[in-house]
Amino acid sequence: MHACCSLPLARTLCLVAATASTALATAGPPDFGDHTSATLTSKAWEALNAGDHDLVAAYTDKCQELYAREAAAQQASLEDFASGDDAHSYWAVNDVGTCLFIRGESLTQQGKTAEAIATFKTLIDDYGYAQCWDTKGWFWKPAEAAAGKLKQLEFDAKLD
Repeated sequence: MHACCSLPLARTLCLVAATASTALATAGPPDFGDHTSATLTSKAWEALNAGDHDLVAAYTDKCQELYAREAAAQQASLEDFASGDDAHSYWAVNDVGTCLFIRGESLTQQGKTAEAIATFKTLIDDYGYAQCWDTKGWFWKPAEAAAGKLKQLEFDAKLD
């Protein structure tokens, strides 16, 4: 089973599962591990949880660099969300989409509202069928979560 994002959906959608396989180094260059999309996504979640926004950017950028083309192809092949075990077959769209969600969360935490809005819109528009595995045994949909975040960010921006 592909671990597209085996982390629980929590209050802020960014808590790292207790079973994370690698420790996050908060100093020095990023460790891309085996360069798989699953590893990069897990490391991006870890960096977000640690508040290390530079590492979030490094891991999410690397995931997009390596897998955006395959993710776009997988997204284009779908007419709706993949169901059941088939969802794991769409690993690239799942991981790239999840990384965009993580990046949007990081940008939001940094107060970079315009960039967060653009990132969430990219996720919704380009990787809308991405799904993220929750360790509780179900998939959640990053684009749907991003749509909620986007509404809040746009509403808050109007108040400023």
